[in-house]
Amino acid sequence: MEKIIITKKDLDKDNFYKKEEIGTWDKYDDVSVEIEENLGWVQFKKGIYVNGFIDCKAGSGIKAGEGIEAGSGIKAGWGIEAGSGIKAGSGIKAGWGIKAGWGIKAGSGIKAGSGIKAGWGIEAGEGIEAGEGITSLYSYIKAKLKINFNSSCTLSAGIFSTSGEQEIEAQEINGGKVIYGKVNLLEKPEKETGEIIILNGKTYKEVKEN
Repeated sequence: MEKIIITKKDLDKDNFYKKEEIGTWDKYDDVSVEIEENLGWVQFKKGIYVNGFIDCKAGSGIKAGEGIEAGSGIKAGWGIEAGSGIKAGSGIKAGWGIKAGWGIKAGSGIKAGSGIKAGWGIEAGEGIEAGEGITSLYSYIKAKLKINFNSSCTLSAGIFSTSGEQEIEAQEINGGKVIYGKVNLLEKPEKETGEIIILNGKTYKEVKEN
């Protein structure tokens, strides 16, 4: 798969990329995107839609007027911001915050050094972790495993929804205070007992974690 490497020479005086977008929302480009170190906020007038990964090196972040979507992972040394949605086939990770006008969705985990904020929903195939608070303005926050956020911050889902509180779902929720939202703690899978092991004359049961 081809890789597009974005350097300083590809940006204008306001740090906008030379093309308005890479791919389109209805037709992903079959490429990956790598943004070099220490470029600050690299901006796109429209969006980035690729089948590969998006990787912003240390000292670089990414902002798009529309969506940011990748077939695999999205990673940024700074933050990730999109006017519409952020979506990745695997994980989403940012050294600073993650912010989307619409939803944020990852096939595996979502992790941000500061806050995570979305207009319509936050969903992770594994865990969600934020150095500050987590907010979904109109919709749910869902993780298959844990939701971890700063103990001095808040978690809220649906604070502007006309239908009221929205669902906050995970096996565990650890951090500060849930100020708005209906908490649903998922049942944890039971431990499986494996084979019986005899060691030095003593009998043990092997325990497997799901």
